[in-house]
Amino acid sequence: MSQGDKDKYTDKQKRKAEHIEESYKDQGVSEKEAEKRAWATVNKQDGGGKKPGGSGRKNSKDKD
Repeated sequence: MSQGDKDKYTDKQKRKAEHIEESYKDQGVSEKEAEKRAWATVNKQDGGGKKPGGSGRKNSKDKD
């Protein structure tokens, strides 16, 4: 893969990027550009690599 380490992505995200990349190649986009666009799309849709788990609630000490 071109830039960066893709180990931080889930298998599902990697598969999604592969499918998107193939779609761009079918449209005549170069392999390098297709890969860039595919990962940009995955990042936009999923917000990047694996995220730490949790309830999603932040505990603020500034609350009254």
